Amino acid sequence: MAPRLSLVVPVYNVERYLQECLDSIAAQTFGDFECVMVDDGSTDGGPAIAEEYAGQDPRFRLVRQHNQGLGAARNTGRRHLTPGTEYLAFVDSDDTLPPHAYQLMTGTLDETGSDFVAGNALRLRTTGLSPSHGHRRPFRETRLRTHVSELPALVTDRTAWNKVYRRSFFDGAGLSYPEGILYEDAPVSVPHHFLADRVDVLADPIYHWRVREDGDLSITQRKTDPRGLVDRVRSMELVREWLLARPEPAFAEYLRAYDRNCLVEEIPMFFWTVPDGDRAYRAAYQQHVSRLLQAIGPEAQTGLSRQLRLKYRLTQADSMHSFVAVQRAHRLARRTRQAIGRR
Repeated sequence: MAPRLSLVVPVYNVERYLQECLDSIAAQTFGDFECVMVDDGSTDGGPAIAEEYAGQDPRFRLVRQHNQGLGAARNTGRRHLTPGTEYLAFVDSDDTLPPHAYQLMTGTLDETGSDFVAGNALRLRTTGLSPSHGHRRPFRETRLRTHVSELPALVTDRTAWNKVYRRSFFDGAGLSYPEGILYEDAPVSVPHHFLADRVDVLADPIYHWRVREDGDLSITQRKTDPRGLVDRVRSMELVREWLLARPEPAFAEYLRAYDRNCLVEEIPMFFWTVPDGDRAYRAAYQQHVSRLLQAIGPEAQTGLSRQLRLKYRLTQADSMHSFVAVQRAHRLARRTRQAIGRR
């Protein structure tokens, strides 16, 4: 008989964290699962840890492949799942879960019949756990059988690992993780929110998202790496391309909502790092953000703050010297206000 829940855990050079991750999965109060670990061509001792786990616990299996990246490893894991499992979830191998996570999420889906459930997350540091700023707004309160059209903040719920999917929904949606780019979560997670009939949103933290410290940074945490910027813009473009290809009338409104979120929340994340970036980073910002702004169109900027409109004008005019000056002034003003507030 197939287990009820399938887990996919890509493994790549995470020897330092993998044991803690797998221990947290094995300790789940919901034990009816299989865990497919995908060695994505690791060059450290992580695969040996995974292999040992697979030898000790029949719920864990190890699959190996040449290094192809996180998106490809997730897709490989899906291809090796036991047929007939009811639920599907993904875990990143440097993170952990509280013991009740999957019992709470599968129990919620059993009760509601929703297409998937998404839960809150905490940041995991050597000093302990703290709230995840990126998950604060969509997961402020528990809401069952809801939808992104009813809770627009869900458009910011881009991560793959804070969810349990009804597998029939995930497979029926026909989406695979993009391969060869970073930020591969959003082109799957965001469309799923639009495709779902109903989604469960849990305020309870069900995932511990690690912040790598002491120089051990993942590439997505290196703020002025041009590749991270380029791939994040590409991730937004992939979501837009998917929305543009949908013929249903509702998806035109979904596209407008997504574009608004890009302009107000996602693209401004780059603003704070441009003054600190080198020439290559600034050139990547100007080229790729300008392309995205052109695709979104100037009419979408109607109603934005004057500050945002100014920064977008400077970006598209390739006036990076002026952009940096404006952003530095904005950053100084913000720090001054925060200091006054603390006093």
